[in-house]
Amino acid sequence: MTAVIKSRVLWLTIAVMAPLVIVFAIAPLFDVSAQQDKKQDPKKPQPQKPPQKTDELPTIKVGTQLVNVLFSVQDKQNRYLNDLKQEDIDVLENGLPQEIFTFKREFDLPLTMAILVDVSGSERFTLPLLRDAGGRFIDSVIRSGKDTVAVIKFEGEATVMQELTSNPARVRRALEEVAFTAPPPGGVYGGTTPPINGGSRAGGTSLWDSVIATSADMLAREPGRKTIILLTDGVDTTSRMKIGDAIDESLRAEVVIYAIGIGDPGMGGINEGGLKKLTEATGGRAVFPKGNRDLDSAFSQLEQDLRQQYLLAYEPKNEATDGAFRKIEVKLKNRTEKESKELKIRHRRGYYAPKG
Repeated sequence: MTAVIKSRVLWLTIAVMAPLVIVFAIAPLFDVSAQQDKKQDPKKPQPQKPPQKTDELPTIKVGTQLVNVLFSVQDKQNRYLNDLKQEDIDVLENGLPQEIFTFKREFDLPLTMAILVDVSGSERFTLPLLRDAGGRFIDSVIRSGKDTVAVIKFEGEATVMQELTSNPARVRRALEEVAFTAPPPGGVYGGTTPPINGGSRAGGTSLWDSVIATSADMLAREPGRKTIILLTDGVDTTSRMKIGDAIDESLRAEVVIYAIGIGDPGMGGINEGGLKKLTEATGGRAVFPKGNRDLDSAFSQLEQDLRQQYLLAYEPKNEATDGAFRKIEVKLKNRTEKESKELKIRHRRGYYAPKG
């Protein structure tokens, strides 16, 4: 009897629960079907996403290298033109006009400077005055904590007196320690072209080698405006490399060279031609004080050049990575031929394309 009752209860339970199970099982199907019907309802058109036009697709250029050109402009009265705008300028590479990407007056770009002091015999009696005037120049130009300066003395070899530092006091101290180096007995002996602090050609003047070593070993990888200030008579006697090599290495390192040409008149005078060729090719210039009293004025002219520069950048139309030299020309628009001849535009004469 008890077994019969249990059996009837079990079948009754199954009879009650079966419809509920069926309902829960097919409910998702009705929901999916309803959603599909809703999506396919012709009375409710769905918004269509417009196809992206080909010319609206983002363009990404890989490996683009901008060419930076610092330049200054003076009229025939040596006054700087400091109100130029981008539309006043044309820049050409190998004679072809380029599109200027950036143009601005340059005031805040950090300055990275190496002061190279000739300590050969021809500068023996000039050195004390050069040190004093150079110290005043540092006080006037260098912004502590932003600009960096190194001091290097050279004769047959180049020796670092102070690595790049943003502390003006260390720079002045290094200048004060620069002294005339007497030639060794037995004359000058040669060797391979020395790097900074290397080699042994004491007693000579290796100007071109010192410029190459400073550009390649110290300044090439530094940021900002890179400048060499040469204090020398420009006479080279022991370099293994030539002036053209010094120019090429400076251009590769994007270094602008300025020079103050001064020395002992009794030692052969000043090599003005060599210093002009070296400095002008890189976008700098050489100044030749008539006497020791003009040294401060000479340093002042260099300071004005550094403060009156423009910076332009362009993306070369020639994208070849052939390592070739490319000539740069900066010109002012809407000027007559006479006006153009009366203006002096200083900038580096070109650059070497990347190779790879």
